[in-house]
Amino acid sequence: MIDYEKFASYSEPVPRYTSYPTAPEFSADFSEQNYADHIARSNESARALSLYFHLPFCRSACYFCGCNVIYTSKDDLKERYIDYLEAELAIMSKKLDTKRIVSQIHFGGGTPTFFSAAELERIIGAIDKRFSHIAKGVEFGVEIDPRFFSQDQMIVLRNGGVNRISFGVQDFDPKVQESVHRIQPLEQTKNAVDIARNNGVESINIDLIYGLPFQSVATFENTLRSALLLNPDRIALFNYAHVPWMKKTMRKLDETTLPCVAVKLKMLQMAVETFENAGLMMIGMDHFSRASDPLNIAQKNGKLHRNFQGYTTHSDCDLFGFGVTSIGEGVDFYAQNYRDLAPYEAAIDAGKLPLMRGFALNEDDRLRKTVINTLMSNFTLDFTRVESEFKIDFRTYFAAELAALKPLENDGLITISDRSITASLTGRLLIRNVVMHFDRYLKKQPQNERRFSKSV
Repeated sequence: MIDYEKFASYSEPVPRYTSYPTAPEFSADFSEQNYADHIARSNESARALSLYFHLPFCRSACYFCGCNVIYTSKDDLKERYIDYLEAELAIMSKKLDTKRIVSQIHFGGGTPTFFSAAELERIIGAIDKRFSHIAKGVEFGVEIDPRFFSQDQMIVLRNGGVNRISFGVQDFDPKVQESVHRIQPLEQTKNAVDIARNNGVESINIDLIYGLPFQSVATFENTLRSALLLNPDRIALFNYAHVPWMKKTMRKLDETTLPCVAVKLKMLQMAVETFENAGLMMIGMDHFSRASDPLNIAQKNGKLHRNFQGYTTHSDCDLFGFGVTSIGEGVDFYAQNYRDLAPYEAAIDAGKLPLMRGFALNEDDRLRKTVINTLMSNFTLDFTRVESEFKIDFRTYFAAELAALKPLENDGLITISDRSITASLTGRLLIRNVVMHFDRYLKKQPQNERRFSKSV
């Protein structure tokens, strides 16, 4: 049983841990030469590649959105952006071994399908030109706004190998949609899903958010039922992260219309029960999938992984990002491109990678990254496996952290045995609160500095 009252008592600002160390620790001191050295070591490892392409444009703002987006109605910006993506790929191909196997490709945004069918075909062609060993059956996912999606785009994506699509929905209630500046009727979303299904897309994900303005238990129940009518293979259910000090568009929301914690918990409880009754099991703190889904199977085998795109089965890949604000990740580094178009373009014009900042992990960082990622993904941690990889005695190395976790164990969030940590069902929802105790950088940050959204 999930203890929702206990869950509410742990509401505090906590990182989402899509990386460790988290993005605020990335530094401009990580130079292009540092990046080149890490790329060279990545080449020596011959690990498979995961490629992320950030397609940042949107027609208008959705007020809940925390993504790095460029709002525009100018079509010529898109063609110009593809020019620079092609140039960035050319520069990277001089450093990265592009003959390595590509196991995963992802288009994120922004709104990737804000690009026309012809423009999407050009982007896919640029990838095929530079990477000669794209795996048969490569996992190729695209984030899609159903308001910008056509049969012509789907044909291009299908021919390019796309087999996973994530549709942004958030909520189907008209009043909620109006408040967040995103009008998207159920019929419009269903038409988009039908286009994908009719073109052989293997996996459909639906994104939902609880905690938006004017949501109630009753309205959200209707949203859940509508989402299930679409027969998704996966559902991502996010707690709305209200960070107006970081995202100016969120200041347009009337904070008095946001549901209180008690209502949010009822919505979450209802969602978990509704999805599980429909055969979608909770596999992460905010993800659900069917029993036959690779994510579900990976978690059962203790092999689920988490990165900037969420949960994935590709823990054996080095990730390289292209486009503004994209982030790459290797075994011992992170690298992020410039967030704004001007410096991004200037770097590429100078023949350089558009690197804004990054981070080189030391051995302690790698150890803590493994601990945090394992708990975030699989909700259990075997000390023996960590000790074998890093040549430490877990209980000695993490004596202070284990002591700090004792109150969470007393509250029933986790069980700590001689050789493992395992989260309860309630602890799974609060796994960010558990793993934060292994974050040595978090302890150094000023208490009054606002960086992260609340866990509840």
